[in-house]
Amino acid sequence: MGLLDAMRAANTTETGTVVVNTDGTVRATLPSDGPEGATAELEVLRGDLAKIILEAVPDVTMTYGETVVDVDHHDGGVTVGTSAGRHLDADLLVVAEGARSKTRDRLFPTDSIHRRDLDITMAVGTIPRTASDDQTWRWYNAVGGRSVHLRPDNHGTTRAILAYAPGEDLLGIDRTEALARVRERYADVGWAAPRVLAAFEQADDLYFDQLTQIRVDRWHQGGIVLVGDAAWCVTLMGGGGASLALIGGYALAAALSDDDSTDPTRALDAYEQRMRPLADRVGRTPKALVRFAYPRTRLGLAARGIADRLVTATILRTLVQRLHAAKEDDGQLTLPAMTTLSGGTTNGRPV
Repeated sequence: MGLLDAMRAANTTETGTVVVNTDGTVRATLPSDGPEGATAELEVLRGDLAKIILEAVPDVTMTYGETVVDVDHHDGGVTVGTSAGRHLDADLLVVAEGARSKTRDRLFPTDSIHRRDLDITMAVGTIPRTASDDQTWRWYNAVGGRSVHLRPDNHGTTRAILAYAPGEDLLGIDRTEALARVRERYADVGWAAPRVLAAFEQADDLYFDQLTQIRVDRWHQGGIVLVGDAAWCVTLMGGGGASLALIGGYALAAALSDDDSTDPTRALDAYEQRMRPLADRVGRTPKALVRFAYPRTRLGLAARGIADRLVTATILRTLVQRLHAAKEDDGQLTLPAMTTLSGGTTNGRPV
């Protein structure tokens, strides 16, 4: 894509991952090399990634603030109705809205969309950096399935995550109530939890998520196709969501470029055949893995502590590999060389 230098420049500067005690001392250092490393070769913030890609997009029309409200299939493609009352004719509608895609839910059969709630709640936000913050991802576990994570960024701040299981669905309730519930859950958690909770009160990018994996029986129908989390959300526990989305976008573009027919069905079949085995494999997350990542009892926390000290233990390697599983597939997905597409169109019409 010609974006590697820009991606490297946007690296968060994270150098590795450590598990810490309640006083902040390091209990274990996770592997930092190869696919079993928790810190990827390139760690890039989602906002930075989006900006880099957006700036590289050729001269196409960008519209913000509208949603898809209806789609009419016809022999020539699709007509998309928007919330602004517009009707857009296109060969193909690509839905890349994410795990909770309303367009997907509206247009695909309900019984073909399978959701697996991992029962993990996350509160994520940016907090002020302090002198004690370094360039490692610091990970702390407390009894009750609660964890605290601090990760460096390249903007002079720190990214914080409070993640716990069993979780609770905080989506759809107001920020004040959601944060109050998280504060109650973390009332007796040590290390950086009080600092994070206090900073979250002022964070302007705080968001909550309930980790839900998505699997859709068929990623396309007529002139509509799903890509990214809308089709195969694997969540953090599956790992590599951004990588899979980029690979999926490339696979879709390559399939369309490689097919000279006016009917995109053959190309969409080829795209799905190439991507589904990878997405399905990465998306497998054993229930035991969730329990291990979020120990709920003192016995479970003690067992996790033993595994942390034995960093080469198989179960810990499995957890870390799961968090970044997509890295293992470098070179294993065969894609055709993509011919040049005219800016934002295929066969001369908008996509």
